[in-house]
Amino acid sequence: MTVRTHTPHLLARAATVSALTMVTLGATTLAPGASPDAEAASVAAHAVRVAASKQGSPYEFGAEGPYRFDCSGLTLYSFKRVGRELPRSAAAQYNHTRQIPASFRRRGDLVFFHSPHGVYHVGIYAGRDRMWHAPKTGDVVRLARIWSSTVSYGRVG
Repeated sequence: MTVRTHTPHLLARAATVSALTMVTLGATTLAPGASPDAEAASVAAHAVRVAASKQGSPYEFGAEGPYRFDCSGLTLYSFKRVGRELPRSAAAQYNHTRQIPASFRRRGDLVFFHSPHGVYHVGIYAGRDRMWHAPKTGDVVRLARIWSSTVSYGRVG
């Protein structure tokens, strides 16, 4: 006899399942009444997974996916896939996000690189001082160490 179990997202929709049960079953859907910070963290973590799934996709200036990306096109695409809108350019994304100190950064926050002329590059923080990004012409979407100390972090609302 085969016993079938309900998937966690179906249990969550029933609104009668405890948070402990959802965690035990590996649910990714948040329980009703979960804090906005918890929801934002879940969305951001999913955006990181979307960016990671694009590993090896070629860089192309102005490209927004799904097969080619520039830096802000990758961040725009990753968050759009999880229901969050971002503006097109790295500088506009910087202005659109809530700036946070490096000590409060978490997976899924945007990493902005600055020059005297403004924001010139963006990636998605992956933890451990690394980020997913689309670097430059001739390169591909990849996980890289954050190479500069002149970065700032923004949280997508």
